[in-house]
Amino acid sequence: MLASQRAIFNQHFTPQRYEAFLADLSNDFNYKITFRVAETPVFIPADFRDQLLQASQDIVRFLLRDDFKTLTERAIPQGLNVPNEDAHTQMLALDFGVCKGENGTLIPQLIEMQGFPSLYFFQHWLAQRYRQHYPESLTADFSHLFGGISAEQYEARFRTYLLGEYAPEEVILLEIEPQKQNTAIDFLVTEHFTGIRAVCISEIIREGRQLFYMRDGVKTHIKRIYNRIIFDELLRRPDLQRDFNLTEAVDVEWAGHPNWFFRISKYTMPLIESRYIPECRYLSDYGGNFPSDLENYVLKPLFSFSGQGVKFNVTAADIAEVPLAEQHNYMLQRKVEYVPVVEAADGGAAKLEIRLLYLWEADRPQPELLVNLCRLSRGEMIGVRYNKDKTWVGGSVCFFEQ
Repeated sequence: MLASQRAIFNQHFTPQRYEAFLADLSNDFNYKITFRVAETPVFIPADFRDQLLQASQDIVRFLLRDDFKTLTERAIPQGLNVPNEDAHTQMLALDFGVCKGENGTLIPQLIEMQGFPSLYFFQHWLAQRYRQHYPESLTADFSHLFGGISAEQYEARFRTYLLGEYAPEEVILLEIEPQKQNTAIDFLVTEHFTGIRAVCISEIIREGRQLFYMRDGVKTHIKRIYNRIIFDELLRRPDLQRDFNLTEAVDVEWAGHPNWFFRISKYTMPLIESRYIPECRYLSDYGGNFPSDLENYVLKPLFSFSGQGVKFNVTAADIAEVPLAEQHNYMLQRKVEYVPVVEAADGGAAKLEIRLLYLWEADRPQPELLVNLCRLSRGEMIGVRYNKDKTWVGGSVCFFEQ
């Protein structure tokens, strides 16, 4: 987006440098990343950075409301409430599309929000690898981090948060078959920085209110859980034998309590008013009188993940397929127009979605923006299936003008 840095990067880019960059990513942890990493980072100018910060502050103000939990109580589906919920989310992800605003100017528009972890360590590591391979354009005037913190300070702060007062072996990253997840690379990088291992929920041993797992052949007491399990995926795995269900009362601390996945989600978006949030309403709020221009909306189930169940070209038949009793679990969101803003060295430009990643420790008054990720797309929509066999697309990281 910043023309001067884009020109420098594209001038020095070669397919051979990109292949060397990918080889380094694979060699660091002897693991081939299963999603596409884009050829380029993204350079964000100060004026658009400031818009993102303003948009985020509109959302944070809502999260700080005294009645936030009351407003979102219905967000937690029946039977999926997890005991020992804390006062506020500890992690927050805000996804913004870079869209066309008034008079053709660029404006961030909130696409989704999550009270759930993302690739906190992978993104930090990825940014360092981009910087190593492309020093010409990634000068000290640009950072993937916020608040003036250094790489070492970021690593130390997040490590301290995840571990709490415990030793690394007493903390686990909880997932479903973690080695099969697309995000497995983040689990490896997290272990590198913290010593915390990824453990499948089927490997948890429950003895009353205490949880254990086998670490190097030793039964080890679990005292803190960095939760990465999505309920939607867990419910689709009745074949997964386990001693422990998330909804059981056990003596553990949560680094990211599961209830916040529901409270801060697509469910929350219709409750917030901001010029940075496109029009969105629950289906149940329409009273059967849906917009006549449904083609200009996206139909989203509130509690799916990774775009599952989302319908972009909505018809009356799509609405009719949603049972009346389930309409409160779906929303219509007005489409936004993404602008191709990342000029590719091989011609054309890519659309951009930016995810801002926050950490909110228990002793802090509000969430603090620390790092980011982004996704580039040259397809009709953001997402893997729309970008098959395309170049200059995939996961990346933004470097913000300081």
